[in-house]
Amino acid sequence: MRLTCPHCGERDRREFMFGGAALPRPASGDWGPEWDDYLHLRDNPAGASREYWQHASGCSAWLVVERDTVTHAVYSVAEVPS
Repeated sequence: MRLTCPHCGERDRREFMFGGAALPRPASGDWGPEWDDYLHLRDNPAGASREYWQHASGCSAWLVVERDTVTHAVYSVAEVPS
């Protein structure tokens, strides 16, 4: 699998570190069931996914990658907004 870093261009997946599913964070700042679900309960469906990846062996940018977990086809790569 190859990912295209917005800063460094197309690179092999081995330059990147997987950071987990890119899920929306709970709006509440207080600990509760929403945070428990966010941190501990994850679906693991085959197919389309939205994930965080870090260009660890490159510019260190955090990216949101939309890809297919079955075919590893990459649909889009965007830098995480700061």
